[in-house]
Amino acid sequence: MNIPIIYEDDWILVVDKPSGLLTVPSPKNEQRTLTSILGLYPCHRLDRDTSGLIIYAKDELTQRKIAQAFKNRLVRKTYIALVRGIPSGGQGEIKNRIEGMFAQTRYKVIEKRRDFAIVEVKPLTGRTNQIRIHFKQIGHPVLGETKFAFRRDFNIKAKRLMLHAWKLEFKHPETAKLIQLTCDLPKDLKDFLDKHA
Repeated sequence: MNIPIIYEDDWILVVDKPSGLLTVPSPKNEQRTLTSILGLYPCHRLDRDTSGLIIYAKDELTQRKIAQAFKNRLVRKTYIALVRGIPSGGQGEIKNRIEGMFAQTRYKVIEKRRDFAIVEVKPLTGRTNQIRIHFKQIGHPVLGETKFAFRRDFNIKAKRLMLHAWKLEFKHPETAKLIQLTCDLPKDLKDFLDKHA
C-alpha cells in the first residue's frame, strides 16, 4: 500500500493516511493497521474512512510530548469535508456537547455545489467522531456518512466518508520549531468533485 510520507526527521513521521485503513486495531483486533505497517507510535487517530495527515513518533517520550500537546489544544488541525446541503451563513461554530463533554468545531464554506458544500473544518476540541457528530447535529452530515446518518437519505452517493485531514500546525516536540504541513485531496475525492462539478 502506498503511504505517502509528508514530513520526517529523527523524532517524528507525518504521513498521508489512505481512506479505509485503521490507525490502530479496533475491538475486532484487525492485524493490518497503519500502526502495524509503520511500526511507530501513533500520536492521535483518524477514523478508518478519513484520509489525511497523521503524526507518528519514533519513540515513546516524543509520543507522550505530542499527546500532551493535543490534550492542551496546541496542535491545530484543519479538515476538508464535503457535507450535505449548504450550511447557512457560510461559516460558524458548533458547540454541542458530545457524550456529556464540551466540544467545539469551527467551519467555513469554501465552495457551494448543487447538493453539497466543500467546507473547511477546524475542531477546537478533540472528541471522538467530533466533526461527523457535529455536522449531523446541524443537519448537514458529511457525505458518505453511515454511522451517524443513513446513507440512503443522501441524494448524492459517496463511496466513502468525504472527510480529509488537510492541514496540521504544531510546535516540534524537540526543536520547538513551528511545523506547518498540508496534503492534497486524495484522487477519489478529486474524482468525486470532478464528477459533481
